[in-house]
Amino acid sequence: MSGARLALAGIGKSFRGLRAVHDVSFSVPAGAIHALIGPNGAGKTTIFNMIAGVFAPDAGTVSLDGKVISGLRPDRACDAGVGRTFQLVKPFKGLSVLENVTVGALHRKSDLAEARDSASAILTRLGLYDRRHQLAEGLTLPDRKRLEVARALATEPKLLLLDEVMAGLRPTEVDVMVAFLRELNAHSGLTILLIEHVMRAVMALAAEVVVVSYGEKIAEGTPQTIARHQAVLDVYLGEAEPP
Repeated sequence: MSGARLALAGIGKSFRGLRAVHDVSFSVPAGAIHALIGPNGAGKTTIFNMIAGVFAPDAGTVSLDGKVISGLRPDRACDAGVGRTFQLVKPFKGLSVLENVTVGALHRKSDLAEARDSASAILTRLGLYDRRHQLAEGLTLPDRKRLEVARALATEPKLLLLDEVMAGLRPTEVDVMVAFLRELNAHSGLTILLIEHVMRAVMALAAEVVVVSYGEKIAEGTPQTIARHQAVLDVYLGEAEPP
């Protein structure tokens, strides 16, 4: 895993005796887009939470650019370069779209005007600049999803964790998000790890896919390889039994 932007080595997490994640290892090279997929309850968001500092792993390590970040508080993980979105989109109520993103930008910018300028540039790239003065809670679901990405990008991450940013979007809206993420990755070299159930997005974006089931990694490979992997087919078709 040397040279990886993100490296997970044997991480595990249990909650009151319930094993949520067990001995999961994989890496994501700098500048790559990888996907983490699996059925509901497979442990995907728990893995994200261990990367982002919400939970410390019970076992194993999480490293960013070769430095162990396991157990860091979320703000310190953000300092290290981890940005993330959340499955349940909850913008800051009472704040405008621009103010929501400015809050994220202030993590790196000490000057408010500079943070606003950075937030405005990000909103422009995501097609939300015209709505910058609107209250964030009044946005449509697709726009709130884009706002969630904008808030994460405002922290200037090295690694962007996207937790189901396509969920609930129409096919045309998925295509817009896929195109944006491709452009973002191509022009900035930002490393992206996404949890996603919209497989057309996974196939279009990910160079590699990691599949988890019942908290364990069961497969890893290109999207084309994963689509033919028998263990993956068993899990998604309901034929696999828990380990």
